[in-house]
Amino acid sequence: MAVPDFQRARSATAKQLRESAILEAARALGAERGIRQITLTEIAEAVGMHKSAMLRYFETREEIFLRLTADGWREWSRALRTGLDELAAPTSAAVAGVFASTLAARGLFCDLLAQAPLNLERHVSLDAVRAFKLVTLAEVDAIVAVLRRLLPGLTERDGVDLIAAATALSGAFWQMATPGPEVAALYRSDPRLAHAVVDVEPRVARLLEATLQGILG
Repeated sequence: MAVPDFQRARSATAKQLRESAILEAARALGAERGIRQITLTEIAEAVGMHKSAMLRYFETREEIFLRLTADGWREWSRALRTGLDELAAPTSAAVAGVFASTLAARGLFCDLLAQAPLNLERHVSLDAVRAFKLVTLAEVDAIVAVLRRLLPGLTERDGVDLIAAATALSGAFWQMATPGPEVAALYRSDPRLAHAVVDVEPRVARLLEATLQGILG
């Protein structure tokens, strides 16, 4: 990854470029190796900064990844709402399928969804948590509005619960679907462990379809 020369990051524009470079480096490293494996030092090295200098932009590695989670919510919400609006017939199966396909296509976001409540929200300032939660609330509201337009029997609470189920399931199943290399080799070597191999999209789609059918009666 090409690293811009940020030696004199004194203007607002230069500082914004450096912050963006930090986020992009963390995104690339996280997508390649998984969020849990990435340290603050590795992110700093990828950007060409000393770790102490990077702390002027982000107080912890968790704050960096929480920002990426917020960005992920915005991007996924747009894709999901577009996909829902394009449905010719918004049946339970079709809606569940759009949720599942848009989430399964975003592995880094699924990883972040699992890590956010476990780790990322616990090692940042309250201001950082508040900013993150406000982003998620805005995106959830936008998704619920589309869902209720397509599925008139859905209440606001139903929509919120559906989104919570979709994101929680996708985060958990993605972790199961991407074990370490040694564990993955073990699963492949023993047929008795085949059940441990998870295909995220069809499983999420099936569970969400059943959830929607139960909600809508």
